[in-house]
Amino acid sequence: MIRQRAFRFVIGLALALPALHVPAAQAADRNVVRTDKGLVRGGTVQGVDKFLGIPFAAPPVGDRRLAPPAPATRWSGVRQATAFSPPCPQLPSGNGPRSEAEDCLYVNVFRPAGARGRLPVLFYIYGGGLQNGGAQQYDGAKLAADNNVVVVAANYRLNVFGLLTLPGFGGNQALLDQQAALRWTRTNIAAFGGDSRAVTIGGESAGGMSVCAHLAAPGSAGLFKGAIIQSGACTSAPRAQAEAQGAEFARSVGCTDPDALACLRAKPVAELLDASARTQTFFVHGGGPLPTAPADAVDAGRFARVPVMIGANRDEGRSFALGFLGYTPEQYEAWVRTVYGDRASGVLERYPISDYTGRYAAVYAIAAIMTDAGLVAGIGGCPTLTLAQRFARHTRTFKYRFDDRKFPGLTPGRPEGYEWGAPHAGELPYLFPSFDNGTPITPLFTADQRRLADDMSHYWGSFTRGGTPNTPRHRLAYWPDVRAKAVLSLRPGGQSTRISFAQYRADHNCDFWDTVSAPGAASRAIDLMAARGVSLGTPALG
Repeated sequence: MIRQRAFRFVIGLALALPALHVPAAQAADRNVVRTDKGLVRGGTVQGVDKFLGIPFAAPPVGDRRLAPPAPATRWSGVRQATAFSPPCPQLPSGNGPRSEAEDCLYVNVFRPAGARGRLPVLFYIYGGGLQNGGAQQYDGAKLAADNNVVVVAANYRLNVFGLLTLPGFGGNQALLDQQAALRWTRTNIAAFGGDSRAVTIGGESAGGMSVCAHLAAPGSAGLFKGAIIQSGACTSAPRAQAEAQGAEFARSVGCTDPDALACLRAKPVAELLDASARTQTFFVHGGGPLPTAPADAVDAGRFARVPVMIGANRDEGRSFALGFLGYTPEQYEAWVRTVYGDRASGVLERYPISDYTGRYAAVYAIAAIMTDAGLVAGIGGCPTLTLAQRFARHTRTFKYRFDDRKFPGLTPGRPEGYEWGAPHAGELPYLFPSFDNGTPITPLFTADQRRLADDMSHYWGSFTRGGTPNTPRHRLAYWPDVRAKAVLSLRPGGQSTRISFAQYRADHNCDFWDTVSAPGAASRAIDLMAARGVSLGTPALG
């Protein structure tokens, strides 16, 4: 329940289709590709072919709203695929403006220019707390060009449109959308030069949570051969809870049984979108695509035992704690006492306000607690290390920590003087230079940070190619797997290095947090965030 509430605010093997006849004039254009539904024409930018806005499912409108995705329809002629599709319905955030575009189930493909043969594929799932975000933020050109791989990113439905559960109906539409996009990839990626038998799935934040769900979901089995979880967790909610909350949402917009579903499908998109700000949405376990909670599946070893790469950022909470700007030392103490109750004195002793300086001292202190305890959805610090160890009991696992604590910030220069450290979503611009929150970030990188971006791209590319981030192709620090009781610290200037579990645990006070039992602490922290209008889907939170 604790991890579920946090996200209120923030894919057997198959053969590719055989080559099909393309008219000679079109065959001369390398950027014309035949998919199973028709021809598409992409474009080439700086040595990378981009195919944007290809439908992988029918528009989920009318009677298809809240339903599992249906197959896309065929088209005649050559469809232009040179512009991103709109993101799925969402409220305005740092991930972009408000969108009311229900016709949003489109996929983007990036490949080295003129790629032929069978290249490994990275299928990337965006974050945004299951509330917002879109594939348009994740231009895979750098990863494709650096590593000779194909990158795929697809939209999926969000908030109540993608996750609303009603008694006896629905839930996990977002997960089903992602599975549909993965099946599209299996069917079509050979036409783009990719290998349908060599797909790795990856994602950050809610995307990382999605990856864990796919590891546990029977319908995703065989659709991928590796998994990357960035600042994510294995979060889900029991169906009974989700159904109760779904019924409550329906009533809030005037839709009651026995016609609640029909009523919701008849409502204007804007009305449901506005009301979504007041409800919770999350993946649901107990029947349907997720018979078992992903966290339980990992613990029991009942998941797709593919290689896993997992990690978090040194200062995850520096994004989450932004809602507490202006807090005084006294308000910090009150926050700790509200969140931790009779354990508050121990927390205050371990995290004294005197350890932090400047006008944002209280924010930094709250952020340190959020990071180390994984207070927001189990993201970061000690919980991520524990999750990596649980994976490692059953499959080869690699753990990292993103440690560029001089990152320019998700909103560079704002707040004035704020030290972002290595915050939640801070690693994304190093992999996807297009990722920003209104202000370009990568032009602000130093030479050492550009080196880190290259190093990370090669690590991610190597894992996509062979199930290990290590490769003789590049002069990179050796990345041990979790069995070595070590983590790779990702640092600028070619200084990435292994750190021991003992060092990692000391950095995050894990011995202390092992002793803290404070039921409901995460829920209370999220309540305090909500009271200040902060959510995991709001500005800068990935």
